[in-house]
Amino acid sequence: MSDNSGSKVSYFVVGVGIGALVGILFAPKSGEETREYLLDRAEEGRDYAQRKARELRERAEDLMDRSRAMMAREKESLNSAVDAGKDAYQREKTKAQ
Repeated sequence: MSDNSGSKVSYFVVGVGIGALVGILFAPKSGEETREYLLDRAEEGRDYAQRKARELRERAEDLMDRSRAMMAREKESLNSAVDAGKDAYQREKTKAQ
């Protein structure tokens, strides 16, 4: 089953490549205009990818900061609970004597 789907994907990729090549060859623009257009589109794609990577990095940093803050709060809460437990134990221990 996976061999069949793998071959379908490879046929699709080859078809896309052939379609792009035929589209470029029969484009109504000259070669120089087509190259300039492709370079402009590639630059736009690069800028878009960089912008999305920067946004993703900022979101990841924000999530890390929020996680650190939450962990600090939980640690403080746990420490308070442990301290309260120790105090209660000491009080009960003193009462028992």
